[in-house]
Amino acid sequence: MGLAVLKNTSTGMSSYIYPGAFKPFKHQEETASFLATRKRAFCFNEQGTGKTASSIWASDFLMNIGAINRVLVICPLSIMDSVWRDDLMTFAPHRTVEVAHGTPDKRKKIIEEGSDFVVINYDGVEIVSDTILKGGFDLIIIDEATHYKNPRTTRWKVLNKLLTDDTWLWMMTGTPAAQSPLDAYGLAKLMNPTVVPKFFGSFRDMVMTQISRFKWIPKDSSIKTVHRILQPAIRFTKKNCLDLPPMTYVKREVELTRQQIKYYKELKTKLRMEVTGEEITAHNAAIGMNKLLQIASGAVYTDKGDVLEFDIKNRYKVLKEVIDEASQKVLVFVPFRHTIDLLRDKLISDKIPTDIIRGDVPAHKRTEIFKAFQETTIPKVLLIQPQSAAHGVTLTKANVVVWWSPISSLETYAQANARVHRAGQTHKCTVVQLQGSNTEKHVYRLLDNRIHLHTKIIELYKEILD
Repeated sequence: MGLAVLKNTSTGMSSYIYPGAFKPFKHQEETASFLATRKRAFCFNEQGTGKTASSIWASDFLMNIGAINRVLVICPLSIMDSVWRDDLMTFAPHRTVEVAHGTPDKRKKIIEEGSDFVVINYDGVEIVSDTILKGGFDLIIIDEATHYKNPRTTRWKVLNKLLTDDTWLWMMTGTPAAQSPLDAYGLAKLMNPTVVPKFFGSFRDMVMTQISRFKWIPKDSSIKTVHRILQPAIRFTKKNCLDLPPMTYVKREVELTRQQIKYYKELKTKLRMEVTGEEITAHNAAIGMNKLLQIASGAVYTDKGDVLEFDIKNRYKVLKEVIDEASQKVLVFVPFRHTIDLLRDKLISDKIPTDIIRGDVPAHKRTEIFKAFQETTIPKVLLIQPQSAAHGVTLTKANVVVWWSPISSLETYAQANARVHRAGQTHKCTVVQLQGSNTEKHVYRLLDNRIHLHTKIIELYKEILD
């Protein structure tokens, strides 16, 4: 499958008149032109640089010249309305767009209606793949393409069946191969299968070295290999393309309550006894570390599945100080679901308008909440479970991000912070890390140094238990 460049677009988009009220930054023009002249391409622009708008303009240009007729956008459920529909109406208001969500019959009907753009979530593609095949989609845009890193998944296999030699494919993510060089295999095999070995094991031998029966580490040459196979690609970082205000990271010390200290020490003692004389596995290390983080956060899940709540008055006091000091709105990322309820009740009792985003909030409700946050004065604070709003969403009405407690995923951490630090932000941004335990301090240290925790989880666990 070739990486074709459309001949009649070889001069780029120099004649294109950008529709809508917003005009592109120079890097967005370059990105749009790059995509418009490549049938298959990766866009690795950093979070917050406006790659969604670039892909919309490139798509519109191709429609204008008759190179394509319809576009299928595949993205996370949480951003179908709040990002893609809104952005399409903003940057290509003359085009028709529909979101394919709901029952299978409803999705099929929407696809068959023939709108210029159809937006659908990853798992929705499988449900209506036959209808998509007949839908006349010339271009498929994958947002947050790392969801297609594993060729063994049904999701990957369904997408692969949708691709023909004539299909345009643009895959976008700010974090390619975020966890491991192995993540590049599935993406490259979709984009241009000839650049990678037919079998995964052969690719693994190219980029990894086996050091024990179950442990592999990246080769020194793996970065060059990943770069070579993930082509053609374009990448802009915020540092080299946007005149954004600075992002400052601030640590706020929190005193644990006597109850938290008691349970924290008891758990550490228990965990030390469990690992004495035993080989520590990454799985066990992650579980143990998570429990220590939960205690500091305010609620821990017992071995029986019950929730043990702790007094969070000290941590809440610091959080409220940060909120009171903030000149704009505030995002508070809370990794553990139970703690979100505790916080919401406290903030509302203090008459601070607050809303929440977590996994059980329906997509349409999330869209309403995001819209209200960006366009109205209420709410002042948005409590968010990081995985529920880490991708795609613009929340620039806030300029303060508070981490109630840290998370283990560097990708999610960076994505979440980028919700405020992106195009459209006019105020200095601050990321506040609340930390009251050594475990939290160790995790934040790795996150701030852009070290993936999974690569250091056992060493980190030993360090915490010492």
